[in-house]
Amino acid sequence: MRDGSVRDTPPPLPAPPPPRAAPIAGQSAGGRLALRIGLYAVLTLFALYYLLPLFVMLLTSVKTLDDIRAGSLIALPRTLTFEPWLKAWDSACVGVQCAGLKPYFLNSLLLVVPAVAISTILGALNGYALTKWRFPGSQLIFALMLFGCFIPFQVVLLPMARVLGLAGLAGSIQGLILVHVVYGLSFTTLFFRNFYMTVPDELVRAATIDGAGFFRIFFSILLPMSPPIIVVTIIWQFTQIYNDFLFGVSFTVSGGQPVTVALNNLVASSTGVKEYNVDMAAAILTALPTLVVYAVAGKYFIRGLSAGAVKG
Repeated sequence: MRDGSVRDTPPPLPAPPPPRAAPIAGQSAGGRLALRIGLYAVLTLFALYYLLPLFVMLLTSVKTLDDIRAGSLIALPRTLTFEPWLKAWDSACVGVQCAGLKPYFLNSLLLVVPAVAISTILGALNGYALTKWRFPGSQLIFALMLFGCFIPFQVVLLPMARVLGLAGLAGSIQGLILVHVVYGLSFTTLFFRNFYMTVPDELVRAATIDGAGFFRIFFSILLPMSPPIIVVTIIWQFTQIYNDFLFGVSFTVSGGQPVTVALNNLVASSTGVKEYNVDMAAAILTALPTLVVYAVAGKYFIRGLSAGAVKG
Protein backbone atom coordinates (compact mmCIF):
# COMPACT_ATOMS: atom_id res chain seq x y z
CA MET A 1 0.00 0.00 0.00
CA ARG A 2 1.03 3.55 -0.79
CA ASP A 3 1.59 6.00 2.00
CA GLY A 4 -0.94 8.83 2.26
CA SER A 5 1.85 11.39 2.46
CA VAL A 6 3.07 10.27 -0.93
CA ARG A 7 -0.40 10.67 -2.41
CA ASP A 8 -0.68 14.24 -1.09
CA THR A 9 2.63 15.35 -2.57
CA PRO A 10 1.92 17.72 -5.57
CA PRO A 11 3.63 17.04 -8.86
CA PRO A 12 6.73 19.09 -9.57
CA LEU A 13 6.15 22.40 -11.32
CA PRO A 14 7.44 22.75 -14.89
CA ALA A 15 10.64 24.65 -15.28
CA PRO A 16 10.09 28.32 -16.25
CA PRO A 17 11.12 29.28 -19.76
CA PRO A 18 14.52 30.84 -20.06
CA PRO A 19 14.45 34.64 -20.00
CA ARG A 20 14.55 36.39 -23.35
CA ALA A 21 17.95 37.70 -24.11
CA ALA A 22 18.29 41.47 -23.83
CA PRO A 23 20.04 41.94 -27.22
CA ILE A 24 17.02 40.55 -29.08
CA ALA A 25 14.69 43.14 -27.56
CA GLY A 26 17.22 45.86 -28.25
CA GLN A 27 17.46 44.82 -31.87
CA SER A 28 13.68 44.89 -32.25
CA ALA A 29 13.44 48.44 -30.91
CA GLY A 30 16.32 49.47 -33.14
CA GLY A 31 14.59 47.95 -36.15
CA ARG A 32 11.41 49.86 -35.44
CA LEU A 33 13.39 53.08 -35.08
CA ALA A 34 15.20 52.45 -38.35
CA LEU A 35 11.90 51.72 -40.10
CA ARG A 36 10.40 54.95 -38.79
CA ILE A 37 13.44 56.96 -39.85
CA GLY A 38 13.29 55.41 -43.31
CA LEU A 39 9.58 56.18 -43.60
CA TYR A 40 10.07 59.82 -42.65
CA ALA A 41 13.00 60.09 -45.05
CA VAL A 42 10.88 58.80 -47.96
CA LEU A 43 7.99 61.13 -47.06
CA THR A 44 10.41 64.07 -46.84
CA LEU A 45 11.81 63.27 -50.29
CA PHE A 46 8.30 63.14 -51.77
CA ALA A 47 7.39 66.43 -50.09
CA LEU A 48 10.53 68.11 -51.44
CA TYR A 49 9.82 66.72 -54.89
CA TYR A 50 6.29 68.15 -54.95
CA LEU A 51 7.34 71.46 -53.39
CA LEU A 52 10.20 72.03 -55.82
CA PRO A 53 8.03 73.65 -58.55
CA LEU A 54 6.55 76.05 -55.98
CA PHE A 55 10.06 76.86 -54.75
CA VAL A 56 11.21 77.60 -58.31
CA MET A 57 8.15 79.78 -58.94
CA LEU A 58 8.76 81.72 -55.75
CA LEU A 59 12.43 82.29 -56.55
CA THR A 60 11.68 83.34 -60.12
CA SER A 61 9.01 85.79 -58.99
CA VAL A 62 11.48 87.80 -56.90
CA LYS A 63 14.27 87.88 -59.48
CA THR A 64 15.01 90.49 -62.10
CA LEU A 65 15.01 89.48 -65.75
CA ASP A 66 18.82 89.71 -65.81
CA ASP A 67 19.03 87.23 -62.91
CA ILE A 68 16.66 84.86 -64.70
CA ARG A 69 18.69 84.93 -67.91
CA ALA A 70 22.07 84.58 -66.18
CA GLY A 71 21.38 82.05 -63.41
CA SER A 72 19.80 78.63 -63.02
CA LEU A 73 16.26 77.87 -61.94
CA ILE A 74 17.16 77.16 -58.33
CA ALA A 75 19.81 79.87 -57.95
CA LEU A 76 19.10 82.45 -55.28
CA PRO A 77 18.35 85.96 -56.57
CA ARG A 78 21.28 88.37 -56.63
CA THR A 79 18.86 91.29 -56.45
CA LEU A 80 15.67 90.75 -54.48
CA THR A 81 12.72 92.61 -56.01
CA PHE A 82 8.95 92.61 -55.50
CA GLU A 83 8.22 94.67 -58.58
CA PRO A 84 6.93 91.61 -60.51
CA TRP A 85 4.30 91.06 -57.80
CA LEU A 86 3.11 94.65 -57.95
CA LYS A 87 2.99 94.55 -61.74
CA ALA A 88 1.11 91.24 -61.80
CA TRP A 89 -1.45 92.68 -59.40
CA ASP A 90 -2.28 96.06 -60.92
CA SER A 91 -0.48 96.83 -64.20
CA ALA A 92 0.24 93.64 -66.20
CA CYS A 93 -1.52 93.37 -69.56
CA VAL A 94 -4.32 90.79 -69.68
CA GLY A 95 -5.30 90.80 -73.32
CA VAL A 96 -5.80 94.44 -74.30
CA GLN A 97 -6.39 95.65 -70.73
CA CYS A 98 -3.34 96.50 -68.62
CA ALA A 99 -4.93 96.48 -65.18
CA GLY A 100 -3.33 93.36 -63.77
CA LEU A 101 -5.22 90.59 -61.98
CA LYS A 102 -6.97 92.83 -59.47
CA PRO A 103 -10.30 93.28 -61.29
CA TYR A 104 -10.46 89.57 -62.13
CA PHE A 105 -10.05 88.62 -58.47
CA LEU A 106 -13.21 90.61 -57.84
CA ASN A 107 -14.96 88.64 -60.59
CA SER A 108 -13.90 85.37 -58.97
CA LEU A 109 -15.13 86.61 -55.59
CA LEU A 110 -18.50 87.58 -57.05
CA LEU A 111 -18.68 84.13 -58.62
CA VAL A 112 -17.44 81.87 -55.82
CA VAL A 113 -19.33 83.25 -52.82
CA PRO A 114 -22.91 82.95 -54.16
CA ALA A 115 -22.23 79.74 -56.10
CA VAL A 116 -20.81 78.01 -53.01
CA ALA A 117 -23.59 79.29 -50.75
CA ILE A 118 -26.44 78.31 -53.08
CA SER A 119 -25.06 74.87 -53.96
CA THR A 120 -24.37 74.11 -50.28
CA ILE A 121 -27.88 75.08 -49.15
CA LEU A 122 -29.58 73.17 -51.96
CA GLY A 123 -27.36 70.13 -51.37
CA ALA A 124 -28.25 70.13 -47.67
CA LEU A 125 -31.97 70.29 -48.44
CA ASN A 126 -31.66 67.53 -51.03
CA GLY A 127 -29.69 65.28 -48.69
CA TYR A 128 -32.21 65.88 -45.92
CA ALA A 129 -35.20 65.12 -48.14
CA LEU A 130 -33.62 61.98 -49.61
CA THR A 131 -32.80 60.49 -46.21
CA LYS A 132 -35.44 61.64 -43.72
CA TRP A 133 -38.48 62.31 -45.96
CA ARG A 134 -38.26 59.43 -48.37
CA PHE A 135 -40.93 59.32 -51.04
CA PRO A 136 -41.70 56.98 -53.97
CA GLY A 137 -38.89 57.28 -56.48
CA SER A 138 -36.43 58.95 -54.09
CA GLN A 139 -33.78 56.29 -54.72
CA LEU A 140 -34.14 56.74 -58.48
CA ILE A 141 -33.81 60.50 -58.15
CA PHE A 142 -30.68 60.10 -56.03
CA ALA A 143 -29.19 57.67 -58.56
CA LEU A 144 -29.82 60.14 -61.37
CA MET A 145 -28.26 62.97 -59.37
CA LEU A 146 -25.30 60.76 -58.51
CA PHE A 147 -24.83 60.11 -62.22
CA GLY A 148 -24.10 63.83 -62.56
CA CYS A 149 -20.89 63.38 -60.59
CA PHE A 150 -19.42 61.39 -63.48
CA ILE A 151 -20.38 63.69 -66.35
CA PRO A 152 -17.30 65.44 -67.81
CA PHE A 153 -17.24 69.21 -68.13
CA GLN A 154 -17.07 69.05 -71.92
CA VAL A 155 -20.37 67.17 -72.23
CA VAL A 156 -22.45 69.99 -70.73
CA LEU A 157 -20.90 72.90 -72.65
CA LEU A 158 -23.38 73.01 -75.54
CA PRO A 159 -26.54 72.35 -73.47
CA MET A 160 -25.47 74.93 -70.90
CA ALA A 161 -24.71 77.50 -73.60
CA ARG A 162 -28.17 76.95 -75.08
CA VAL A 163 -29.88 77.30 -71.68
CA LEU A 164 -27.94 80.45 -70.80
CA GLY A 165 -28.80 81.98 -74.16
CA LEU A 166 -32.52 81.30 -73.69
CA ALA A 167 -32.37 82.70 -70.14
CA GLY A 168 -30.53 85.84 -71.23
CA LEU A 169 -27.54 85.06 -68.99
CA ALA A 170 -24.93 84.32 -71.64
CA GLY A 171 -21.55 85.96 -71.03
CA SER A 172 -22.39 87.07 -67.47
CA ILE A 173 -21.22 86.25 -63.97
CA GLN A 174 -24.81 85.32 -63.06
CA GLY A 175 -24.87 82.73 -65.83
CA LEU A 176 -21.58 81.26 -64.65
CA ILE A 177 -22.98 81.06 -61.12
CA LEU A 178 -25.94 79.06 -62.44
CA VAL A 179 -23.62 76.70 -64.30
CA HIS A 180 -21.54 75.93 -61.22
CA VAL A 181 -24.59 75.53 -58.98
CA VAL A 182 -26.17 73.02 -61.34
CA TYR A 183 -22.95 71.10 -61.94
CA GLY A 184 -21.98 71.02 -58.25
CA LEU A 185 -25.40 70.01 -56.95
CA SER A 186 -24.68 66.31 -57.46
CA PHE A 187 -21.60 66.48 -55.25
CA THR A 188 -23.17 68.54 -52.48
CA THR A 189 -26.24 66.28 -52.40
CA LEU A 190 -24.01 63.21 -52.14
CA PHE A 191 -22.02 64.70 -49.24
CA PHE A 192 -25.07 65.70 -47.21
CA ARG A 193 -27.01 62.54 -48.00
CA ASN A 194 -24.19 60.33 -46.70
CA PHE A 195 -23.83 62.49 -43.60
CA TYR A 196 -27.55 62.55 -42.78
CA MET A 197 -27.70 58.75 -43.12
CA THR A 198 -25.78 58.63 -39.82
CA VAL A 199 -28.44 60.69 -38.00
CA PRO A 200 -31.02 58.47 -36.23
CA ASP A 201 -34.48 58.53 -37.80
CA GLU A 202 -35.99 58.57 -34.31
CA LEU A 203 -35.04 62.23 -33.94
CA VAL A 204 -37.10 63.18 -36.98
CA ARG A 205 -40.02 61.00 -35.89
CA ALA A 206 -40.04 62.53 -32.42
CA ALA A 207 -39.97 66.05 -33.87
CA THR A 208 -42.78 65.14 -36.28
CA ILE A 209 -44.91 63.85 -33.39
CA ASP A 210 -44.31 67.15 -31.58
CA GLY A 211 -45.70 69.00 -34.59
CA ALA A 212 -42.50 70.18 -36.30
CA GLY A 213 -42.65 70.49 -40.07
CA PHE A 214 -40.14 69.95 -42.86
CA PHE A 215 -38.19 73.19 -42.51
CA ARG A 216 -38.49 73.38 -38.72
CA ILE A 217 -36.85 69.96 -38.37
CA PHE A 218 -34.15 70.89 -40.87
CA PHE A 219 -33.18 74.23 -39.30
CA SER A 220 -33.63 73.21 -35.65
CA ILE A 221 -32.27 69.65 -35.61
CA LEU A 222 -30.22 68.65 -38.64
CA LEU A 223 -28.55 71.92 -39.59
CA PRO A 224 -26.98 72.46 -36.12
CA MET A 225 -25.48 68.96 -36.44
CA SER A 226 -24.00 69.66 -39.88
CA PRO A 227 -20.91 71.91 -39.42
CA PRO A 228 -18.42 69.08 -40.28
CA ILE A 229 -20.06 68.28 -43.63
CA ILE A 230 -20.72 71.96 -44.33
CA VAL A 231 -17.00 72.62 -44.04
CA VAL A 232 -16.28 69.73 -46.42
CA THR A 233 -18.80 71.01 -48.95
CA ILE A 234 -17.58 74.60 -48.79
CA ILE A 235 -13.94 73.60 -49.28
CA TRP A 236 -14.82 71.23 -52.12
CA GLN A 237 -17.03 73.71 -53.95
CA PHE A 238 -14.68 76.62 -53.37
CA THR A 239 -11.70 74.82 -54.89
CA GLN A 240 -13.73 73.40 -57.78
CA ILE A 241 -15.32 76.72 -58.72
CA TYR A 242 -12.31 78.94 -58.08
CA ASN A 243 -9.90 76.69 -60.01
CA ASP A 244 -12.26 76.16 -62.94
CA PHE A 245 -11.02 77.32 -66.32
CA LEU A 246 -13.21 75.63 -68.92
CA PHE A 247 -16.57 77.02 -67.79
CA GLY A 248 -15.01 80.43 -67.18
CA VAL A 249 -13.54 80.74 -70.64
CA SER A 250 -16.66 79.31 -72.31
CA PHE A 251 -19.45 81.28 -70.61
CA THR A 252 -17.93 84.72 -69.92
CA VAL A 253 -16.72 87.61 -72.04
CA SER A 254 -13.78 89.98 -71.72
CA GLY A 255 -13.94 92.00 -68.53
CA GLY A 256 -16.18 89.50 -66.72
CA GLN A 257 -13.81 86.55 -66.68
CA PRO A 258 -12.58 84.84 -63.49
CA VAL A 259 -8.97 85.09 -62.42
CA THR A 260 -7.95 81.70 -63.84
CA VAL A 261 -8.89 82.82 -67.35
CA ALA A 262 -7.12 86.14 -66.80
CA LEU A 263 -3.96 84.28 -65.72
CA ASN A 264 -4.00 82.25 -68.93
CA ASN A 265 -4.41 85.41 -71.01
CA LEU A 266 -1.60 87.13 -69.13
CA VAL A 267 0.85 84.26 -69.56
CA ALA A 268 -0.13 83.68 -73.20
CA SER A 269 0.39 87.32 -74.15
CA SER A 270 3.02 87.59 -76.90
CA THR A 271 3.50 91.36 -76.99
CA GLY A 272 6.75 92.87 -75.70
CA VAL A 273 9.42 91.12 -73.67
CA LYS A 274 8.44 87.85 -72.01
CA GLU A 275 8.54 88.57 -68.28
CA TYR A 276 8.78 85.22 -66.55
CA ASN A 277 9.01 86.80 -63.11
CA VAL A 278 5.67 88.54 -63.61
CA ASP A 279 4.11 85.30 -64.89
CA MET A 280 5.32 83.37 -61.83
CA ALA A 281 4.11 86.07 -59.44
CA ALA A 282 0.70 86.08 -61.16
CA ALA A 283 0.47 82.27 -60.88
CA ILE A 284 1.24 82.34 -57.16
CA LEU A 285 -1.25 85.15 -56.57
CA THR A 286 -3.92 83.16 -58.38
CA ALA A 287 -3.23 79.98 -56.41
CA LEU A 288 -2.91 81.74 -53.06
CA PRO A 289 -6.60 81.56 -51.98
CA THR A 290 -6.84 77.79 -52.42
CA LEU A 291 -3.47 77.27 -50.71
CA VAL A 292 -4.67 79.31 -47.73
CA VAL A 293 -7.98 77.45 -47.56
CA TYR A 294 -6.31 74.04 -47.48
CA ALA A 295 -3.63 75.17 -45.03
CA VAL A 296 -6.21 76.57 -42.61
CA ALA A 297 -9.10 74.12 -43.00
CA GLY A 298 -7.46 70.96 -44.36
CA LYS A 299 -7.83 69.02 -41.10
CA TYR A 300 -11.53 69.90 -40.93
CA PHE A 301 -11.94 68.63 -44.49
CA ILE A 302 -10.59 65.18 -43.58
CA ARG A 303 -12.57 65.15 -40.32
CA GLY A 304 -15.80 66.01 -42.12
CA LEU A 305 -15.28 63.33 -44.78
CA SER A 306 -14.69 60.74 -42.05
CA ALA A 307 -17.86 61.85 -40.24
CA GLY A 308 -19.94 61.23 -43.35
CA ALA A 309 -18.35 57.95 -44.37
CA VAL A 310 -19.95 55.66 -41.79
CA LYS A 311 -22.91 54.78 -43.98
CA GLY A 312 -23.47 55.19 -47.69
